[in-house]
Parts: sequence; structure tokens; C-alpha cells
Amino acid sequence: MAGRARKVIVFHRFRGSGGAWRRVREVAADKGGVGLADRNTALADSYLEELRVVRRLADLTVESYARDVADLVRFADGAGKSLDELRRRDLERFVREGMAAGRSPRSVARSVACIRGLYRFLVTDGRLDANPADELRAPRSWPDLPHCLSADDVDRLLEQPDPATPAGLRDRAMLEVLYASGLRVSELVGLRTGDLRLASGCLTCSGKGAKERLVPVGEVAVRWVREYSEAARPRLLAGRASEWLFVNARGGGRLSRVGCWKILKKHALLAGLPRGISPHVLRHSFATHLLERGADLRSIQTLLGHADLSTTQIYTHVLEARLKAVYEACHPRA
Repeated sequence: MAGRARKVIVFHRFRGSGGAWRRVREVAADKGGVGLADRNTALADSYLEELRVVRRLADLTVESYARDVADLVRFADGAGKSLDELRRRDLERFVREGMAAGRSPRSVARSVACIRGLYRFLVTDGRLDANPADELRAPRSWPDLPHCLSADDVDRLLEQPDPATPAGLRDRAMLEVLYASGLRVSELVGLRTGDLRLASGCLTCSGKGAKERLVPVGEVAVRWVREYSEAARPRLLAGRASEWLFVNARGGGRLSRVGCWKILKKHALLAGLPRGISPHVLRHSFATHLLERGADLRSIQTLLGHADLSTTQIYTHVLEARLKAVYEACHPRA
């Protein structure tokens, strides 16, 4: 075995994964490097245990951080240093190498957050006097622009359900409400019959944090919901009682989020729309179309139920991107 590399394999147990032991890293170390690898492993394990037991982060979050810590341990092993010996310039080099390897800005940003947390823990735990990651910053990334449909695409999607069938009439009413109100899918399937104010063209929904808000619904959507409630919903319930507005076709129970996704994807496919259409795409389309037609951001924030205006401001980037595309296509010197 002399002169041959030996593998140090580290396992972490996550309660949410059914008690299964998962290998999160495997590093090769020569005979003289096993002690260093063991030290780095102990430091990494202490931090991950802090995240899981003390801070009680979700299993998937701990698992993601475990991969980031494993990358840093691998980097430290390669540099012949322990984690508590790395300095600011070492950590900056680690970040640069991650970017050069093709990692996305979002992935690198998560790694930087993990590193900053690791070294805060080492300082708090008395293993370090100063935090070398205190000023470490992630690369700036542009926010992902939300995908939205054109008005013609929305029309084509809404025309796909067959209103001659109970399920088709339900689907048409559901899609009309989704686009007319900008509801989240969880808010849509959580609508009760008592939440409707069809005479005034409004509905009440419960959003994030159990916050209720009043949302206006257009005349077209109101007409389809009224027709669904009178003609299709009783047939889907088949004599059973239900408080939910949109019910499934198998026993009349509450339509699930997954069921709503499947219905939308089916009709999007029939409409010839690109893959990746989701209920949230209709929510984005709702907000973008309002902004294009002169609605102000504060009103859109209220309609969408955003707690912070900065969340709503993403839609200004959509308009900027569209204006740029028009400019480049039409200006003679673009």
C-alpha cells in the first residue's frame, strides 16, 4: 500500500432520506495526508451537524450545503491546508475556480453563503479568532426573467378545453380564473365556493402566510365560473357535498396542485405551446400584460399578494427586454 493513494469516504445521515446513509464526498489522499483529511472532515461534520440539529434546516438544504462544504474540503486538501488555515485569498481563489469550472452564478452564490456560514460557525465555536470569509462576496448575477405568454398564446390555451364535457367546462373555468386573477396554484385549488363574489366580480383567496386578499376577476372568467358551477360541478360531485370550488373528476374531491399542473400541461400541448408551461407562467403573464397596458407596480403588487415591492419589480425587466428586442429589430443602427 506504500505510495498508493487511499480514499477517505465521508458519510452524512439525513433523517428525511429514510435513514439512508449517503456518500457526499470522496477524496483521495496520500499516506501523509490522511490526518489533514480527517481534520477537515471533523470541521465540516461539526458545521453540518450545527445546520441540521441546532438550526434545524431542511434536509435538502443541508444536503446542498454538504456538497458545497465537500468541494471546499477537497480544495483545502489539495492545497495542503486545514479549513481553519484557509485565508481570504484562498477562499477567493476557490470561488474563482468554481466560476471557471462553469458553475452558474446562483450555484456559486449558494457556495459563498455556505462558506460564510461555515466560518461564522468556526469563530462562534472558538476554533478561529477572525473570520476570513467576512468580506467574501458572490459574483453578481442578473435575475432570471419570468417566462410569460403572449395574449394570442393565452387565447389559444384557453380555447383548448371542451366545454361540452363536465371536466372540460371545469378546466376552462379554472384556466380563465388563473389568468384573470394571477393566483398562485395553491391559492387557486384552495378556493371555496364561499370565496366567490360573482355579482361584484371579486374573490377572496388565502395567500402566503395565510394572508387574505381580495382579487378582482374579469367578466369573462365570471361567466365561465358561473356556467361551471351551475352545469358541470354538480355532475362531477354526483350528489356529494364539497366546499371546494374546483373538484376532481374522480369522486368529486378537491383538485390537487399536481392535478392542476397536469390539466394545464395537457391543454398547453394541444395548443402547441412550448414546453415548461406551468400555472406560474400564467401568473407571470397576468402581471406582464397588466404592466404593458399601463398598470402601476403598486397595484400589481397588491393583486399578486407580494409582501415586498422588490419582488414585483422583476416585471419591469420583462418590459425592458421586450423594448430592447423591438429596438434591435426596428432601429436602422441597432
